[in-house]
Amino acid sequence: MAPRIVVIGGGSYQWVPKLLVDLVNTPSLGEAEIVLHDIDPEPLTPIADFARHVIGLKGLGMTVSTTTDRRAALAGADYVVVTISTGGFASMRHDLEIPERHGIKQSVGDSVGPGGIMRALRNIPVLVGIARDMTELCPDAWMLNITNPMTTLCRAVTHETSIRTVGLCHEIAGAQFALSLLLDANFLDLDFELVGVNHLPIVTALRVNGEDSFDRLRALLADPEGLGEEHVKLPPWLGAEAESLAGGIRKRDILEHHKVKFALFERFGVLPGAGDRHLVEFFPGFLTEESGWGKRWGVELTTIADREGDADAYKQELAKMRASDEVSTMPSGEMVAPMIDAFLRDRPHALPLNLPNSGQAPDLPPDVVVEAMCVADAQGLHPRDEVRLPGALAEWLRRISAAQEATVAAALSGDRARVVEAMLLDPLAGRIDFDHLEQMTDEMLAATAQWLPQFA
Repeated sequence: MAPRIVVIGGGSYQWVPKLLVDLVNTPSLGEAEIVLHDIDPEPLTPIADFARHVIGLKGLGMTVSTTTDRRAALAGADYVVVTISTGGFASMRHDLEIPERHGIKQSVGDSVGPGGIMRALRNIPVLVGIARDMTELCPDAWMLNITNPMTTLCRAVTHETSIRTVGLCHEIAGAQFALSLLLDANFLDLDFELVGVNHLPIVTALRVNGEDSFDRLRALLADPEGLGEEHVKLPPWLGAEAESLAGGIRKRDILEHHKVKFALFERFGVLPGAGDRHLVEFFPGFLTEESGWGKRWGVELTTIADREGDADAYKQELAKMRASDEVSTMPSGEMVAPMIDAFLRDRPHALPLNLPNSGQAPDLPPDVVVEAMCVADAQGLHPRDEVRLPGALAEWLRRISAAQEATVAAALSGDRARVVEAMLLDPLAGRIDFDHLEQMTDEMLAATAQWLPQFA
């Protein structure tokens, strides 16, 4: 029977078009029923039109419908993909601007730090509400969450409901691609052992065709000048993209673009796998006035104006794809389609996933959500490895996990004191004067009160 795949936040110009292209390029999903739900009906029409366009180009029996009625969308769902942002840019503006007035600048502001905590307070009640509806309307469905802050959202859902929930993030795919270029290896020949939380997954083993490759990476880092003007070998599956980039990317450029992760690798012997703009919010010593707020490390601060520009670019890209008579076959790096395909065809597929800790992260408490390599197959999702971290990093990760647990408790209880506790525990938020931290917390709660009914 063809699966019913529901996208909550189906009007997202950033996420939904790329997910749709992945879906139409997956043969096992050719007859799927796609339901796009959003509280704003305006973007649903162009995105559904694009979906029907690519379905037609591929000659599939896939169907697409739209609705603003969440319960109607969820009824009978097999998979529920969640990509939302409660309050949008209007709320996120306060996440960035208020902490800055108190001496905290954030490179992203959506996972940890003051911005990540506040975003969790807004999104957790919505995610838990969706999961409670699922318990009634589609209790056997999977929730596939790509919304940030991923760790705390998934933790709240698994803590409060029985809905099977997984967080899907593309950061490891990005690191895998960069490492494959540095090591002149096929992207698919790389394998990792890793453990951490979302946007701080730490790679403890890196293999190329089964052979340990950390020593090769260390050799590159020890002599970056030895790379000279050596350019990467772009994989042929990039197609036209490879031709346009040919001769344009040097290995030294990749090292420069990942300064933070490689500095941490040299310090601890293990490799953080997320982009540097996320990593500096977990290790705020990189995000200081002395470093030019990350500039010395190649990190730029993402402003609301930047995000608004990106939103316009996503709309323009959708129009471009809608006008094309071809469907790109290049995978997006997102895991929604590959995971569902692994479920349906019972073809085991290893993926970096965010799931409750059932032993894959022995340094952390049971049931907290952690990111690790897992296997997807017809029986569901199963952690693949048990991974420990070096002592100092294990302690750091325990602090971050404790801050995330406090954030979940605050979001579910509407208790201002728990918000302050989360801020104190968080390495980025907790770096400022105690009185300023309390003032900052109260200002953020007041400025975003319309999206925080649990604190009323």
